[in-house]
Amino acid sequence: MADVSIQNLGKSFGDVEILKDINLDVNDGEFVVLVGPSGCGKSTLLRSVAGLEPVTNGTISIKGRRVETLTPAKRGIAMVFQSYALYPHVDVYGNMAFGLKFAGTPKAEIDQRVRDAARMLRLESLLKRKPRELSGGQRQRVAIGRAIVREPDVFLFDEPLSNLDAALRVATRIEIAKLHKLLKATIIYVTHDQVEAMTLADRIVVMNEGRIEQTGKPLDLYYRPRNKFVAGFIGSPSMNFFSGTALVQGDSVSVRTEAGDVFTMQHKVHAEKDTHVTIGIRPEHLSFDENGPIKLKAKVDYVERLGETGFAYARLGNGEHITLQITGDKVPQPGESITLSAASQNVHLFGHDGLNLAS
Repeated sequence: MADVSIQNLGKSFGDVEILKDINLDVNDGEFVVLVGPSGCGKSTLLRSVAGLEPVTNGTISIKGRRVETLTPAKRGIAMVFQSYALYPHVDVYGNMAFGLKFAGTPKAEIDQRVRDAARMLRLESLLKRKPRELSGGQRQRVAIGRAIVREPDVFLFDEPLSNLDAALRVATRIEIAKLHKLLKATIIYVTHDQVEAMTLADRIVVMNEGRIEQTGKPLDLYYRPRNKFVAGFIGSPSMNFFSGTALVQGDSVSVRTEAGDVFTMQHKVHAEKDTHVTIGIRPEHLSFDENGPIKLKAKVDYVERLGETGFAYARLGNGEHITLQITGDKVPQPGESITLSAASQNVHLFGHDGLNLAS
């Protein structure tokens, strides 16, 4: 396989900048997932690597070779799209073999590659079926198999699971994870799905408005987000944000929420005295504990039970909304006043520029 190096990459459509000074290195055999809201540029970045979009400036290197001016066929990549893009009149074997036949690969080698890929993806019994005779998950596995047989340097996936139902998404996600371990492949994968990103990635790249906000291991982004945008984007449901003021005395930082609750931070934060801050706490880090180190008073508006777990939606004293995860049989009722607590290390403070104030 190969590494990928993207340096100072820019892409514009007319006067509109879509990608702005993108710098990203993907290591050999690494699984990197690009995430971000719609329109952030993640698919455009992937298509630029693939050669489907010409870049405005910057360089792309694959396996140490500059490729930004090369055609897609000469880049050593294979791409799996959101749509399966299978030939409806050709059976599974023919769909997987098509690219190799077009490239003039010997017939015996084509057969070996197709059957090896079919075995990996559990498609052996389906090789004579037409796409219309397959489920959505099977069709996507055929599309992945078509990429595998090309033996590319880099695999590119553009939201490959978004057309599948929930159960098939889980099953196919597991197949892709197994495939990565088996092939030790270099993969760049675009998704808007939090679970896909957190479970598949060696590293996640969070994008926003054409820029990279933060790159890191999934749990690094979850526990140590660089800014408010990353904190709010990583995690489902989203992190709670509410307003407060930093009260600084020497090395000690306390926070007074706009609802009037006051607590002291136990870890070091860089905050100026009496400045406005945004407080962030994830729903799963809140608990019912009137004796906890950080206490917040709230009133419950609505409760969703999803079996063993669920979510309660509440309001702080000043009307700001907050969500908490609930487990077990202790369920608050709408209209009930509750006291919530969180461990200090799970409380984030963000300054006026949106940056995390933790050291």
